[in-house]
Amino acid sequence: MSSFQFRDLSENDVVRLADEIAFFLQPGDTLCLEGDLGAGKSTFARALIRALSGDPSLDVPSPTFTLTQSYETPRFEVAHFDLYRLTDPEEIDELGLESALTRGVAVIEWPSRGGDRIPEDHVAMLLEEGDSETLRTITITSAASLIERLQRLAAIRAFVEASGWGGPETRLVYLQGDASPRRYARLTKADGARALLVDSPRRPDGPPIRDGKPYSAIAHLAEDVTAFVAIANALREVGVSTPEILAEDFAQGLLIVEDFGDKVFGTEVQRGADQKALCLRATDALLALQAVPPPQHIRLSDGSSFTLPDADEAVLDIETQLLLDWYWPALHGSPAPQAARDEFTAEWRRIFKRVLQQPRSWLLRDYHSPNLIALDDRAPPRDVGIIDFQDAMRGPAAYDLVSLLQDARIDVSEAIERDLLEHYLKAMTKRDAAFDSQEFRFAYAALGAQRNTKILGIFARLAMRDGKRQYLAHLPRIWGYLERDLRHEGLLTLSAWYDRNLPPKLRAQPLTI
Repeated sequence: MSSFQFRDLSENDVVRLADEIAFFLQPGDTLCLEGDLGAGKSTFARALIRALSGDPSLDVPSPTFTLTQSYETPRFEVAHFDLYRLTDPEEIDELGLESALTRGVAVIEWPSRGGDRIPEDHVAMLLEEGDSETLRTITITSAASLIERLQRLAAIRAFVEASGWGGPETRLVYLQGDASPRRYARLTKADGARALLVDSPRRPDGPPIRDGKPYSAIAHLAEDVTAFVAIANALREVGVSTPEILAEDFAQGLLIVEDFGDKVFGTEVQRGADQKALCLRATDALLALQAVPPPQHIRLSDGSSFTLPDADEAVLDIETQLLLDWYWPALHGSPAPQAARDEFTAEWRRIFKRVLQQPRSWLLRDYHSPNLIALDDRAPPRDVGIIDFQDAMRGPAAYDLVSLLQDARIDVSEAIERDLLEHYLKAMTKRDAAFDSQEFRFAYAALGAQRNTKILGIFARLAMRDGKRQYLAHLPRIWGYLERDLRHEGLLTLSAWYDRNLPPKLRAQPLTI
């Protein structure tokens, strides 16, 4: 299927369709708006640019006389072209269409005036008068290379409609995500009811890299939405707050879930909230969920079962290798020597063997400020909304605590970290007479070092492979945490490897990307 038609759309219908197209667009896309004078091209373009900007009152004048107008949005730059007054297609070169597509997307009215200067891979929207002057019929077609994405848009639209969250009065607003390939949008009905759309199609396996397995299998990464649904339901039964699943389509990888709002811990701290108080709430929620042993198998609504994987040496090892695979060459300009790699791997494996002797608990994996939301109207431990847990495992409890207290996105002082670690140890000692606080301290430092090592590699990869250089700004913080961890007496040999191969004088050096 390469075309879709929407008949007799009201003005609100057109705005809602603009929301959906805004969710669909990604950098490099060209959207061509076709139709006669008065068909509503500028009206649609205005609604689309406002949706992309997140500002429903943004002034979006028609570029009839200027021919082009650019807008910076949280996602990418939008270049709005009106070619009606163009006398020669070559003039479009002077307007900067090609460079605009390197920075974001292009929305083009009267694309026929652009001739062969219009990219072949584009989405075209034909706007025509419907059964009355106030209604519009819109036909969307695309190049063959974009058909799959257009079909995805149609699947999302059908799912949202069937779930009771469609209609012209419901707004769909893209939510800026992090490094994840998943996409989110906030759905808001006219009565104020809100929910989140989760767009997470099943990820294809990458190439085998070890023992015939791709990275995602070795690292126990969720490949579809079943993991999110299963773990969300299991954690709510434990007594903590995860989003309620309002609608699900496992085959399509689509969910509608409860919306916890905007009081994300990281944002709240930037606004001046008491960071220690928030971290204390999260520590107590962590203690509550870790009081209940995680199941190995979780039943799903369709009768199937999800198996919660165990943290093992393979996942911890493949993650630390990211430092050598990405950070090292970005810093040194050459691959890591085999001797340094062998020594690194052998020392880490010795540490992993000891760490994995810790009792198995819930290990949510990304328990830090971007994924924790203050729910002030709920009693503890449900006063912390927890999201982004689909890669959870059964493993050492220290992992999530150090993820919280050595937050990759915001600074956590040593004083806050020390006080809340002591708070956690005191609570665990009171709960379990067999709890070994000294061995937990080792696991905390070791897993902190493992996680921060992994993050250095991931952030270098995001910058090098994906062009997301903004993650490089976090590297000094990550090094600071890693240096804290490597002070533990059980990590002295590992610390010496870092000092020899990535000495302090190099740690502040910009990566060669």
